[in-house]
Amino acid sequence: MALETPRLSLRRFEPADAAFVVSLLTSPDWLRFIGDRGVRTETDALVYIERLTSMGYAKNGFGLYHVSRRSDGTPVGMCGLLRRDTTPDVEIGFAFLSEHAGQGYATEASGAVLGEAREQHGLRRIGAVVMPENHASIRVLEKLGLRFERLIVTDPARDPLQYFARELGPER
Repeated sequence: MALETPRLSLRRFEPADAAFVVSLLTSPDWLRFIGDRGVRTETDALVYIERLTSMGYAKNGFGLYHVSRRSDGTPVGMCGLLRRDTTPDVEIGFAFLSEHAGQGYATEASGAVLGEAREQHGLRRIGAVVMPENHASIRVLEKLGLRFERLIVTDPARDPLQYFARELGPER
């Protein structure tokens, strides 16, 4: 187990998570706010999981975690750290199935990930990108203490995104 919170378990993705990955990456909110990753089948999802493993955990020592409820093991979303060439800081990222939205899972999981970022990875600053119309994610980022800094272009074919960031000092 990577991380636990009072209600959630966070761990690395595994091949057995392929069906869940398909459902999350084809959900309307994912497609609207994150974008189409071309994952339509469990075979596609296995390739995606392998990419998470090789480009995240193996390369950087961190990545996106599978998030499930501790009470019954139901997968609810993903949350973790990302390093991209198009942004100045390691970022926190999260996505949850809409049927699990509004329950505080994103804030709870992200809080645990920020603690790990500071304590295990020695990060002193964290960023996040978000579409301006993704009000729910912006609320989560603000609850986590991230503040809007500027608009940022991560893909010339897409509209600019809002860039949020904060320093990771001692435990808040």
